[in-house]
Amino acid sequence: MTDEGTRTPRVGAAVRRRRRALDLTLAEVAARSGLSSPFLSQIENDRARPSMRSLQRIADALDTTAVRLLAASDESRTVDLVRADDDSGLRSDARVRPVVRGRHQLHALEFTGEQEAHREYRHRNDELMYVADGAVEVEADGRMHRLGRGDSLLLSGGVRHRWRTTEPGTRVLVVAVAEHMEVLGP
Repeated sequence: MTDEGTRTPRVGAAVRRRRRALDLTLAEVAARSGLSSPFLSQIENDRARPSMRSLQRIADALDTTAVRLLAASDESRTVDLVRADDDSGLRSDARVRPVVRGRHQLHALEFTGEQEAHREYRHRNDELMYVADGAVEVEADGRMHRLGRGDSLLLSGGVRHRWRTTEPGTRVLVVAVAEHMEVLGP
């Protein structure tokens, strides 16, 4: 998915608060971001939602980050309980279950059962792997890491890696801070 296709939650109030805190006019933010004043006004009034690319331009103009603007948005303040037996988000292979529903900055998946190390990954954002049960082997930047129950491994954005389970019944939690986990090209 490209930045242009990804839409953000309503962040208007957060953008307006930040702009006012910096004592900037819409015209000044428009000049800094390269976006039009009418478009910025629509965003602030929640009549338009910026793409992630536009939100980053706004954040840069407001001397902050898109993540901070999203965190300050009213919609990002959510309490959503996902029960262990909730299979409504289960993927078709029935071995990957979203642990966080909806579109949030936090993306978390639970992998259960056998996972093969066929595919190499390289994500744009940091990723945390936590082994809840069983064991896995993770090859990251040419080094092999063996993880058992309770072990975790942080992979910085851009690190090439692949992983596989080494015991039956293995459960791995993979968490990334992003609206989605974006796999970068080779």
